Amino acid sequence: MSTNSFRVSAPAKINLYLGVHSLKDERGYHRVDSVMATLDLADTLTFEADDELSVKLVPAIDIPQEKNSVYRAVRMLEEAYGRSANFRITVEKRIPLRAGLGGPSADAAAALVGLCQHWGIAQTDGRVTEIARSLGADVPFFLHGPLAYCAGAGDVLSELFEPLAGQHVVLVQPPGDGVTAAEAYARFDADPVALPPLEPLLEALRRGGAGAVPSLIANNLAPAACAAEPAIEMVVAWLSEQPGVLAAQVTGSGSCSFALCDTQDDARAIAAAARSRGWWSCAATMEKSGPTIKEC
Repeated sequence: MSTNSFRVSAPAKINLYLGVHSLKDERGYHRVDSVMATLDLADTLTFEADDELSVKLVPAIDIPQEKNSVYRAVRMLEEAYGRSANFRITVEKRIPLRAGLGGPSADAAAALVGLCQHWGIAQTDGRVTEIARSLGADVPFFLHGPLAYCAGAGDVLSELFEPLAGQHVVLVQPPGDGVTAAEAYARFDADPVALPPLEPLLEALRRGGAGAVPSLIANNLAPAACAAEPAIEMVVAWLSEQPGVLAAQVTGSGSCSFALCDTQDDARAIAAAARSRGWWSCAATMEKSGPTIKEC
């Protein structure tokens, strides 16, 4: 890609399955099994050639630039390949933070995808994979998407599936500061929850059995998320009762929950009803790809 100005989408994700093991690896990370799907709710990264690297978030978030996931991803890629990424990067934020939707990880992966294509680097290169893993457990998934099973600490891409593109989803997040992954995992350690069955979901996805998926979604980190923010439990219960809902669950460590819906109209109606209760909500659909790139 020869252009010096381009845009990259950074789609959010939901966890159709999240299974946290009590065992930890040599790094101190929990073993995690995760099945994730990307959504058409996305942040957008705009790269414009400049004299030096800078990253701007819109709306602004009060963190030093050096700690921003996009800035860190770009610097690590520069160091790994001996290149200079002199870009002004604007990140338009639509994915809420501390929601379990993977916003910062999605942004970091989008930055890697955009620069890899710009520099002619294969996204599957081992150095890119290691950078992604070091940035966050979900980043390797976001490099590829749109529907995958990840093992290890949730950071090892193990199996890709045909996307459930067009599956209607509604997202709901109660007000508050959200839930950090660290807090959710600390509560899990204090009161571990047994692993839900994984193989039936993997088998359904392998054979393209979308109809079986709603009955198989699971998240054993959800009780810890609900303990950290009790309103989450109320949201899931409310979602489960709405017309057209096939299944409802917490995504990741929360505080956002999701419901798989029968139709787009159902998802939109539920989103409107959630907003009337003072909750953030968005009707979305599952994507057919991971990050996408367009010239400006």
